[in-house]
Amino acid sequence: MKQTLQLLLLFGLSIFLWGCPYDSPYGIDETAQQNIDEDLLGSWATFVTKPSNEGDYKADPIKVIFSKNTDQEYSIAITGYLNELKPYNVITNDTIKGSAYISTVAAKQFLNVFIKGKVYIAEIKREKNNLSMLCLSEHFTVEYIKNSAALKKAIEFQYKVSVTPAYDDFFVLKYLQKVN
Repeated sequence: MKQTLQLLLLFGLSIFLWGCPYDSPYGIDETAQQNIDEDLLGSWATFVTKPSNEGDYKADPIKVIFSKNTDQEYSIAITGYLNELKPYNVITNDTIKGSAYISTVAAKQFLNVFIKGKVYIAEIKREKNNLSMLCLSEHFTVEYIKNSAALKKAIEFQYKVSVTPAYDDFFVLKYLQKVN
């Protein structure tokens, strides 16, 4: 009985961890290599649809604010209804704050977001007047990442062999629109 309970707990934990965004002590580049994109500066907003009571869904507003920190680095703040992120200990009051810089891998742009000592990697896509931030999933690679070069190589491999990149669907912001 005890062994069965342990196996069930291990299975439940593995499913929980499967749904986490990828975090690393390393960025894609060791330091920022590209100048900031002035078009990203400002506030971007969208609605995130989340499950609610009795199988219903509700849409909550989320805002991402980019400001210039240095010529190559942004200050970033994410505000809105973020109760689901409280267990990750990244929220101060109602905002997640950090810094970020852009890296390019496999002809795609990625945002290296530094929040409380961890780096989260998100592909950024721009279509017309919309911005999407697609966080990589914890399971995007099985490799042990020892440095920035290994991270870059793992991302290149992921985009080379995968039909669909391994995004963490829970930590995806799609169709953000610039607001005042």
